[in-house]
Amino acid sequence: MSSFSNPGSVARYADGPVRQVPGFLALQKMAELLLAERVPEQGHVLVLGAGGGLELKAFAQSRSGWRFLGVDPSARMLELASDTLGPLADRVELLEGYIDQAPDLAFDGATCLLTLHFLSMEQRRHTLGALRRRLKPGAPLVVAHHSFPQDEDEKRRWLKRYAAFAASSGVAGADAERAIEAIGVRLPLLAPEQEEALLREAGFKGTELFYAGFTFKGWVAYAP
Repeated sequence: MSSFSNPGSVARYADGPVRQVPGFLALQKMAELLLAERVPEQGHVLVLGAGGGLELKAFAQSRSGWRFLGVDPSARMLELASDTLGPLADRVELLEGYIDQAPDLAFDGATCLLTLHFLSMEQRRHTLGALRRRLKPGAPLVVAHHSFPQDEDEKRRWLKRYAAFAASSGVAGADAERAIEAIGVRLPLLAPEQEEALLREAGFKGTELFYAGFTFKGWVAYAP
């Protein structure tokens, strides 16, 4: 995740997800609606991996009563989040760090979008457990990230589809090919069934798949 401390990467971040994540804006809206099923009008939401501020802005614009804690390890990305939020920032606390630095509060809901695929299985298990302990009983967690079959032939096929989508959205073909090589080699990717098993191991209940966009999957699950 060190690239998110690079000034150039930070500057390009806002444009990237729309070009690389199928249905990115709809994913944000679905995450907000899933939260809203259980988060009260004056709720407090934890956003892990909040750098850039894209989902924070989307949630804050739609839910005027919600307050947020945004956590991210990159100071530069949090600066971008503050800029992105503009006048909405008065309802958002930004914290540099990881989930262990988040206060032990009982949040009404949480999200972790496009983040967990950077973490090893053990790190994900720890992070999910720490998120669950910071949620009120019945509170929703919404996650979405790269997750697809890890058999070598299937893995290559899905990564080629990811590259084709990025290229069709304006990413240079050579850049898209380099991206799938980096994703395939550097990210500790897990198959969907492994992701769901980790949510269960962390203590979450009622896990449901709500989003699938080529290599990306999204789930909602609930604290017991």
